[in-house]
Amino acid sequence: MAQRSKESHTLFLLAVGLLAWLVPGAGHFLLNQKKRAAIIFITIVVTFCIGLYVGSIGVIDPVGAKPWYVAQIMNSPAIVVLERLSTAGSYPVYGRANEIGQIYTSITGLLNLLCIVNAVYVAHLRGSETTGG
Repeated sequence: MAQRSKESHTLFLLAVGLLAWLVPGAGHFLLNQKKRAAIIFITIVVTFCIGLYVGSIGVIDPVGAKPWYVAQIMNSPAIVVLERLSTAGSYPVYGRANEIGQIYTSITGLLNLLCIVNAVYVAHLRGSETTGG
């Protein structure tokens, strides 16, 4: 019985982490931390949109800016869709706008990674309290 509970706890942690990656703040929403989830969602989405506004969609570049892209992909899988759009069209970005846009979009990815880790950690603490371990 304890093994089954441990497996279900692990699946729950994976679900929280995956949901938090799919939609910023959704992991905390699943844990009934609705205010924190809303703050995370608004902060990450608005900051990411500012980065796209400043640098255009061309800042999402998996070929020419691979380290930045790795950080950007932590936002959500929607980055892959934006990446396909940016490589399909011609969206060249040069100068400061490119740098600032990449910084904004990458920082939001890293911030979302911290929020994912926090959501999984909070879920783990809640699960360990209920199982008594």
